[in-house]
Formats: sequence, structure tokens, C-alpha cells
Amino acid sequence: MTIDFNKYVEFVGSVTSPASRNTSEFVDRILELKEQGADIQRLLTAACGITAEGGEFTEIVKKIAFQGKPYNEDNIFHMKRELGDILWYIAQACIALDVSFEEIAQMNFEKLSARYPEGTFSIERSENRVANDL
Repeated sequence: MTIDFNKYVEFVGSVTSPASRNTSEFVDRILELKEQGADIQRLLTAACGITAEGGEFTEIVKKIAFQGKPYNEDNIFHMKRELGDILWYIAQACIALDVSFEEIAQMNFEKLSARYPEGTFSIERSENRVANDL
């Protein structure tokens, strides 16, 4: 099967939300979210930052694992600094959602405890989750 990339780009355009393709629709959506109480600018900052900094952390790990970069003090330090950047963006998300780090950790503990009630990892439970186990 050959893909016609022009048709694919048309398809992508047709299945893209109005707020993603039109500035005024985006601004309207942002204002709607503000009215609903969302701290959307901080959430966007957090989402973009977590992803970007996570990519930087992953880049170091990738180079160590696959490209011969040494696992040494300098690279460990660099990974720690990237984790600190990720933490900064997580704090931004916590501010936006009015939640503490402790509450997020507790929620995660409860989710994983329900998924793994025996207290140990299970391939079966990791792949076949019950309803609402996000």
C-alpha cells in the first residue's frame, strides 16, 4: 500500500480539533477553561516542560545504553539535574491543580496497591487491568 502524503496531510487537518488549528478557537477555549477554574497557562507550562525535560533525561540514558556514553559522575550529575527540572514542572502542575506532592504520591500508591494487591509486580496485572485503572 502506498500512502499519498498530500491526502494524509488533508486527513490530519480534517481530524484536528478547531482549537488546535485556529487561533481564535484556541483563545476561546483558553477563556472557557479559565471560566471553569483551570489554571491552563500553568498546566500547559507543566505539560510542555515535563515532556521536554523528560526527553532530555531520556536522551542521556539512551546515549549511555546504546551509544557508548560513559556511566560516570558527570552523566549521573546531568541526569539528576534533568530530574530536578522535571520536578520543577511537576511542582507547576501541583500548583495548577492545588494538590501537594504528598497527595499525588498517596494517589499513586493507592492506584498501584489496587493493581498489585499481592504487593509484587505481575505481568498479567500490568497488561490486563480492571475497569477505571488508568
